[in-house]
Amino acid sequence: MVVMIRHFSNNILRQLKSSNSSIEIFPVFTITEICRSFYCSQAEHEEKKEDGGKRNSSKPPLPAVQNDFAGVSTKTKDSYLTMVELFLERDVHRRNHVEFIYAALRNMADFGVEHDIEVYKALINIMPKGKFIPTNIFQAEFMHYPKQQQCIIDLLEQMEDFNVMPDYEMEAMLLNIFGRRGHPLRKYWRMMYWMPKFRNLSPWPLPNPLPDNTLEVAKIAIERMCTVDLCSKISVFDTKNVRDAVEDTWIVSGMSKEQSQLLRKHPLQKAIYIEGPFIIWLRSRSINYFTLRADPDPDYLKSLQEEEDQDDVSKLKASFFGAALQRPKTQPTNLRSVHQQEDGTIFAICATGTSTKDSLLSWIRLLEANGNPTLGEVPVLFRFTSDVAAKAVEIESHTKSDNIPSSKSSD
Repeated sequence: MVVMIRHFSNNILRQLKSSNSSIEIFPVFTITEICRSFYCSQAEHEEKKEDGGKRNSSKPPLPAVQNDFAGVSTKTKDSYLTMVELFLERDVHRRNHVEFIYAALRNMADFGVEHDIEVYKALINIMPKGKFIPTNIFQAEFMHYPKQQQCIIDLLEQMEDFNVMPDYEMEAMLLNIFGRRGHPLRKYWRMMYWMPKFRNLSPWPLPNPLPDNTLEVAKIAIERMCTVDLCSKISVFDTKNVRDAVEDTWIVSGMSKEQSQLLRKHPLQKAIYIEGPFIIWLRSRSINYFTLRADPDPDYLKSLQEEEDQDDVSKLKASFFGAALQRPKTQPTNLRSVHQQEDGTIFAICATGTSTKDSLLSWIRLLEANGNPTLGEVPVLFRFTSDVAAKAVEIESHTKSDNIPSSKSSD
């Protein structure tokens, strides 16, 4: 449309110049100048009058939408909903409702309401009812009122990111605002199809909400990691029960009977390492944990190399092809433990309240006093910069460890 207006104005000017009339030609304002003067604020007009019109007005500032949530002193759910109600009562026509909803979405985390479905429904209720419903198929497919529809789609995506499940009341609200062919309602239907499927798909369900106590979160994290061995036992120790303990904190330890047997069979002259801290995430909470592990057994790695791959069909032999079948090996072999990995043998894991060397030293003493006397004879070293991650990359990519930079520090 701007191009048509400019073309029309240029044709008029060309005809006026070609004629020898004495008509005075006034300047033709373009759409850009009209919009620029429209968006110029009243304060800027007053400053122009004071300066006598000498101020450069080529680049006026864009109109800013006031963020009502920034000036709230007590940021709670009630104050958040109060700001929404004030916006509804401020103007009957609800001008700038899209900008208000975007500002409300950005400030949800400050008020702690990003997981509350009642707040999301209050924001959707700001939209005028019946105005955005498409009346024909062309309006429906070409996204009738795209700015408003995209705003609610972004709101639903934020709900999906925070794992907030919508309900049927929200469906009725979206139906009254955008109609059955609206894009936000299609987004709602997709969410109601997929989110219940993925919500209960994890084999390690977490309580909702997570407990605020760090000790309880550490118990959940250690229990989740110890599910690799169903015989694992989770123990909670207190360092004040250890003689000459420096710190007074808690320790959550996980160890199974099979790991205790592997620790007894470990050679006394070979050191074992306390490695970490590693991080495990439980929703938005993170817990640091440590592992008690040893270097990989060379005999065990050799047996892995000699072991025949049962899934390899390139050397398949059958009697009807003229080749005699080989008898399977009958010599007894040691069964592989789930705790024996290619990067080492894991004996135990733990999480402490302070994640310091003193708390880890108390952990070793507590394990020694609870059925692991071998720890009093085996040298235990701290390795806070581990090469386990580099070793995992090496195993996955089948490359040599010399090409992977890794740093170790033990004391």
